[in-house]
Amino acid sequence: MEKDKVILGIDPGTNILGYGIVGIGKNSISVETSGVVMLNKLNNHTDKLKRIFERTLKLIENYLPDEMAVEAPFFGKNVQSMLKLGRAQGVVMAAGLYRNIPITEYSPRKIKQSITGNGNASKEQVAAMLENILQQKIEARYMDATDGLAVAICHHYQSGNIFNAGKAKNWEQFLKNNPGRIG
Repeated sequence: MEKDKVILGIDPGTNILGYGIVGIGKNSISVETSGVVMLNKLNNHTDKLKRIFERTLKLIENYLPDEMAVEAPFFGKNVQSMLKLGRAQGVVMAAGLYRNIPITEYSPRKIKQSITGNGNASKEQVAAMLENILQQKIEARYMDATDGLAVAICHHYQSGNIFNAGKAKNWEQFLKNNPGRIG
């Protein structure tokens, strides 16, 4: 498939970071790669941040994404966890900025809404819809990798590039125009 654009999607985490890279063609989306960066064996938070930066740069160097999308931290009750997650997100963004890649941030709710039509969808529902969208089985040992793919595809959709978007004014119309994407 000839690619018009490559998008790197990242679900930042301090124990597991998920990523997905998709190639966008004229009428198709293909998975270039997806996976996780395991950080839970590193005891020091600064070591985790360094690993996140290095692995993000490596993904950028290997796949040369045109754009990058990052899941924004959700607001939780544990302030320390939020700070750590925010730092992880900042390091991911710094790696993209270092390589002059445009970065867009999406809330978890926006990503779920974009992929499934339901902002409260479960990780399993998102994964099932991604398999439908990509028309392939997604082998993900960790849902974090699937989340990375969801971030990338959400970015593609939010950029106004959803296939047949000119013919669809809403989700109901999109699904009617694309019956093969309904599982």
